Amino acid sequence: MMTSHSSKPFGKTGVLLPAIGQGTWDIPERGAGRGEAVAAIRRGIELGMTHLDTAEMYGSGRVEEIVGEAIAPFRRESLFIASKVLPSNATFDGTIAACERSLRRLRLDYLDLYMLHWPSEHPLEETMRALETLVESGKTRFIGVSNFEPEEMESAASYLRATPLACNQVLYHLRERGVERRLIPVARENGVAIVAYTPFGRSKFPREAARPGGLLARIAEKHGATPRAVILAFVTRAPNVFTIPKASSVAHVEENARAAQLTLDEEDVTAIDAAFPVEPGDAPLAML
Repeated sequence: MMTSHSSKPFGKTGVLLPAIGQGTWDIPERGAGRGEAVAAIRRGIELGMTHLDTAEMYGSGRVEEIVGEAIAPFRRESLFIASKVLPSNATFDGTIAACERSLRRLRLDYLDLYMLHWPSEHPLEETMRALETLVESGKTRFIGVSNFEPEEMESAASYLRATPLACNQVLYHLRERGVERRLIPVARENGVAIVAYTPFGRSKFPREAARPGGLLARIAEKHGATPRAVILAFVTRAPNVFTIPKASSVAHVEENARAAQLTLDEEDVTAIDAAFPVEPGDAPLAML
């Protein structure tokens, strides 16, 4: 199967989004690192990575403020800005209030996507009703969930009256491929986009395969790319999967952006699949 990584439909939203966006979890919040993070986000936007993901949890709101600063010079309509409500805030009124706080920190009138960060102890129907109310009031264009099992995702969608569930954001990288067993197929059947976070796996980054002579390095050399670009191309090979790698430096953002031009052939995909197989069994959804 040949794979292309240009823009593709984001669920049932009618919006075309680049397969590779920008995540902001754990970016530097102070000092020189903060300035570099702002520069990196801006460079990513210039390179077409206009899907920016953040959350009220990140830095207790400080990261949303950094994103707000970074996006200020750009036309609002050219961006796709996503944020998330903490489960502890996900009552009906709490969800509305959390969204309004996020909008103030981001200096925006509306979000493109607002999600429940992970399943909450509050009634899911109440949270989804609040999210849909935010759509009706123009405070977000679309709504989604994060870290939801297939059945939880379908349950969330069932509580929506007029707004389709746009996405489910989940942990997905070469050493954590459990979402391929059921979640990605179920999402595709229901017109839901999957957004992969931490696509490089943090401490589980496949360093041996990325070193000279390793599998990822060989595939990268074949395409004139980098191992990280190969990883991003593999993770986003399914038509309903997107990813939001974090990059706090301009150099890393530029490397991530180059992955959008990379097409893996069948031989590449087969080799990576064999080297990093899907875990056996039906384990619970992993999350960070």
